[in-house]
Amino acid sequence: MFEAVIFDFGGVITQSPFEAFNRLEAGRHIAKDTIRRINATNHHENAWARFERSEISPAQFDTAFAQEAHAVGITLQGREVLACLQGAVRPEMLEALRRISKRFKTGCITNNVKSDQTASAWRNPEVDEAMSLFQHVIESSKLGIRKPDPRIYTMMLTELAVEPARSIYLDDLGINLKPARDLGMTTIKVGDSSPALNTLEALLKLSLR
Repeated sequence: MFEAVIFDFGGVITQSPFEAFNRLEAGRHIAKDTIRRINATNHHENAWARFERSEISPAQFDTAFAQEAHAVGITLQGREVLACLQGAVRPEMLEALRRISKRFKTGCITNNVKSDQTASAWRNPEVDEAMSLFQHVIESSKLGIRKPDPRIYTMMLTELAVEPARSIYLDDLGINLKPARDLGMTTIKVGDSSPALNTLEALLKLSLR
């Protein structure tokens, strides 16, 4: 039934950046999930959204995010948030990707940023391996659009030459899963990797561990 499996990267292949955000908040005595709430407010036009579309530079994001943080009563620079983005690769997800790539088309749709702060993460050997296993990668920072814009999913389906009903999409955010589901893709929300892999194994009828 399925021909392709399409992945988000951060929070799916790697550990969630939200965990790192929470550690930063705890260290600065800021209420838990404040960064996430700031990035979810006016989510198409806030500093985070504009940065992921490469509409502003790292320096501009640093200032713009600080202004948004100040508006909710905290002092926090954007560069501190960017430093949280280097999540470690989940070994169980990398193994699953290895096995899937041998039998199915694979793609990655990631909302990411262009910055010196995150460049070192993309030189990680495990990240390099994961990226090499995708047949096609769409990065918001290069394309200029970001999830949940429906166009980004359609572009991936076109690149992989697969119908929506024959594809599976994994993401850690419900807001990014809805457009894929509306297109007819089967979606899996990823929190802990084990439940997501259980569902994926059942759909693909393939052992992934």
